[in-house]
Amino acid sequence: MVEDSLSIGLVFGGPSEEHDVSLMSVRSIWDALDRRGNTVCAIGVTRDGAWFMAEDPEEWMTEGIPPAEGIDDELRVRFSPGPRGGITVGPDLCPLDLDVVFPVLHGPFGEDGRVQGLLDLLDIPYVGSGVAASGVAMDKEIMKSMFVSAGLPIMDFCVCRAADVSADPGRAARVIEREVGFPCFVKPASLGSSVGISRIERSADLPAGLRDAARFDSKIIVERAAANVRELECSVLGNHNVRVAGPGEIVPAGPFYDYHSKYHDDATELLVPAPVSSEVGQKVREMAERAFHSVFATGMARVDFFYRESAGEVIVNEINTIPGFTSRSMYPLLWVNEGTTFSGLLDELIQLAMAEHAEQKCEKGNSIPRSR
Repeated sequence: MVEDSLSIGLVFGGPSEEHDVSLMSVRSIWDALDRRGNTVCAIGVTRDGAWFMAEDPEEWMTEGIPPAEGIDDELRVRFSPGPRGGITVGPDLCPLDLDVVFPVLHGPFGEDGRVQGLLDLLDIPYVGSGVAASGVAMDKEIMKSMFVSAGLPIMDFCVCRAADVSADPGRAARVIEREVGFPCFVKPASLGSSVGISRIERSADLPAGLRDAARFDSKIIVERAAANVRELECSVLGNHNVRVAGPGEIVPAGPFYDYHSKYHDDATELLVPAPVSSEVGQKVREMAERAFHSVFATGMARVDFFYRESAGEVIVNEINTIPGFTSRSMYPLLWVNEGTTFSGLLDELIQLAMAEHAEQKCEKGNSIPRSR
């Protein structure tokens, strides 16, 4: 169990399109940590990127983080990297000493290595992957390239630049039709929670899908739609030596597992564990571990798969280094099914964060950046 004396920082919200998902995740984590008597400091990040100590954590998590202009400057969080620096609060720069940070920030500006780099500069341990692994896993093009290098099967895909699509949409459509075909999925390259994703059945619908994805990212992934597949997910926990829980299965209420199905549609089924054979389950778990190590992840990740039962084929879809922790999220549900309590899972994640930070220390006690 984590020592009661630890001061744990929960950072939530953020400027990404997944801001609201972060609020749902952090409330579950806050409730579990708060009940154990640890010192838990809630830090809310507004939609425009300002950091504040949460004046009323539960209200901010439930009702939303107020805009920066509506929050007292006494609560503003500031950063001073370096050996005499750290995190301070308010204009008087009162030090905020945190033993570990749990970044509950989904999507860009939280899951892509930027916050991880800030915490490295501040020499503060944090839950989850380091700068490089976070960035690699967040960018679907690079992530898929790493999967291919590790010998993992993926769906055919191509990459478009939003600027190129705007300049010559006809050429972009021809490339997509030649390299991927229809039906296909059009996705922002660096976003999660199914935000900005469209399923495209025919070329006439492609421009609208590309425009929608371009609202969220300058790089767009177009991926062949997997036909007649089941959606499986595994939860990975550990640094070098990992454990894998699952798989579980997603049975979406709609045509695919979109944002609404993930967080608001009770008709979406989460089957824990997935009704698959022991052989398939073992194969999926082994592939999840390989995917985790292929991007040099640490701490935690959820790995998603397509399973074509008729052919016995398992295809890796993606990896998520800060998975959801909502009541509908597969990552904690799979561990609870394995017999790990929610609080116990958070304990282990914090212990892994501190162990990884300690490992990255030089012999004289100076910090080095985490490469993973």
